[in-house]
Amino acid sequence: MPIKYVPFIPEPVEGQAVLGNFNRVLKYKGADDMSMVLQRGMPLYEMERQETVEENKDGNLVIRGECVSACAYLKEQGIQVDLVYIDPPFASGADYAKKVYLRRNPKVAEAIAQAEQELDIDELKAFEEKMYGDVWDKEKYLNWMYENLMSIKSVMSETASIYVHLDYHIGHYMKVLMDEIFGEDNFRNEIIWKRATAHSDAEFYGNNFDCIYFYTKSQENYTFNTVYQPYDEAYIARFSRSDPDGRKWDSGNLTAKGLQGGGYDYEYKGYRSLWRMPLETMEKMDREGRIHITKTGGIRSKVYLDELPGMPAQSLWSDINPINSQAKEKEDYATQKPFALLERIIKASSNEGMLVADFFGGSGVTAAVANKLGRRFIHCDIGLNSIQTTRDRLKVDGAQFDVLEIKDGVQLYRNPVQTMDKIKSLIPGLKNEDSLDSFWEGAITDSKLGTIPVYVPNLMDSTSKLLDVVLMNRIIHQAIPDLDAGIKKVIVYYIDITSEEEIRKFIAQDDSTTVEIELRDLKTVLDDVVIGDYAKFHTEERKDDLFGGYAVVVDTFVSDRVLQKITEFNEKARMNATAKKPFKPIEVSEDGLELIEYLSLDCSAAQGEWHSDSEIKIDKNGYVIRNGEKTKEFWDGTIYGEKKPLRLKIRNICGDETEWGI
Repeated sequence: MPIKYVPFIPEPVEGQAVLGNFNRVLKYKGADDMSMVLQRGMPLYEMERQETVEENKDGNLVIRGECVSACAYLKEQGIQVDLVYIDPPFASGADYAKKVYLRRNPKVAEAIAQAEQELDIDELKAFEEKMYGDVWDKEKYLNWMYENLMSIKSVMSETASIYVHLDYHIGHYMKVLMDEIFGEDNFRNEIIWKRATAHSDAEFYGNNFDCIYFYTKSQENYTFNTVYQPYDEAYIARFSRSDPDGRKWDSGNLTAKGLQGGGYDYEYKGYRSLWRMPLETMEKMDREGRIHITKTGGIRSKVYLDELPGMPAQSLWSDINPINSQAKEKEDYATQKPFALLERIIKASSNEGMLVADFFGGSGVTAAVANKLGRRFIHCDIGLNSIQTTRDRLKVDGAQFDVLEIKDGVQLYRNPVQTMDKIKSLIPGLKNEDSLDSFWEGAITDSKLGTIPVYVPNLMDSTSKLLDVVLMNRIIHQAIPDLDAGIKKVIVYYIDITSEEEIRKFIAQDDSTTVEIELRDLKTVLDDVVIGDYAKFHTEERKDDLFGGYAVVVDTFVSDRVLQKITEFNEKARMNATAKKPFKPIEVSEDGLELIEYLSLDCSAAQGEWHSDSEIKIDKNGYVIRNGEKTKEFWDGTIYGEKKPLRLKIRNICGDETEWGI
């Protein structure tokens, strides 16, 4: 249960959607339910500090949890943000996956090196793991985004700006939604980002751009700094002349004829005119080689291309390339956005020291750019992979921050989609049932009662997590009447409940249905979601004069979940094998060290908040990143520390982390 509900806003503000006034609220399905959610407010849960990286005097945060609950925490703490950029799901219907690479096993390095010469490294040592499905019912998506945006608005300062990154699937609906939330007068730009040069679609024009909607909370008082785009090819072509050192320049006018305010009348090198600058400036430019004599007889300036800032950025951005497979900044994150895109946004709508937030943080590019540009940052995401990717890249950048986790009582299995998939396998007898409405997750077949529809709250949608009278009323009066007449029982799972006694009393007093309603706590199911990994290791004290300290040597590592993923991949590959593409299984050694991505030693505390006193990350090529410093060394199966280690943490290649006491 939440500790409490934090109000979105204390009072309605003129120009935004006023709760209860449906003359202004968008007419989409579920709007009535949303009004009840907004009245309830944002759920505030316990927040647990997982790790502090360096001193973190600026209060930078990496938060694992939902946007709404994160905003509740920020508002409760009195934290206001100056700039928001979000790249939420696009409702595109696409499934996104992460490519998972086996690492270089130090015990079989020679065999791996030989295999890499014979086979493509990606084919040999990589498989895909589903991260999340961007599959939404349009009305549910709008309902969900309305709640998120209202939450975000509640923690924005009065001078703050927000950029919402979407594409053609849902962007036009969101534009109208944002008009209602932030006010039509506070709309600044629809930015078109050309993310691809071409896209082949056989039956219609190729879709090669995204939309970014730029709003401010205030109509007049907000931050905006002019940023520049590179000049186009036609403009650059004007700079056709070069100095001996290769600097390109174009001819510039030095006369003041036609300019207001007059000029300076004098003769220079035999040419008399009304000039733009005094004689002393002209002589200085001449000494610096910045003037030239034209063929027709005249004095002109040299305008150097490399000294021009560029063209003030317009709303069409065609000069920023998307992340490709060869990009140095690539983080192997499906929806990663380019550094340059966020650099332009952050430079334009914030100043140094301001707080920049991204509540659908993904690969962590917003936090990384903000840190580089001297801004404070908040990164929030519900997916564990996002938190780990962001934490690791910020560590490499030398950033300071706290890692927090919202303790909402739900043990997430890496990400909500995987959790939902896992739940289906953990609920005995639960199967998909095409005849049921999407409200129901599936059904259980009982020998006596027949088909039993099952409701499971959507972990991506905080509006569904709380079982209250509003939701139960919807189940009784909307969902159950749509079922076949032969249905005798339904099962309703919940994460949070206002009062089980209150809900049961409400069900008993409502005589509009004869269908039995069984309530079940989903947390009892989720307790069995995560399967722990196993590691065998030993500690050695190093007493040589050169190094000293301690070494933890990993002898064996076993991850049942990763091995299951590899088995599934191999079975699928075997079924799809052809003569042109023969079956090449992914094989794992007996000691399993190639399944390790990250190791950390805590030499400060045996429990509680993690202190990463020594850490290594093994990249996909097998090279070690030691305490944030990239190297060209291969992992030797050992992690070293100056002090005696108290705890060991290992992250497998799928991102699951397990701690062991030493």
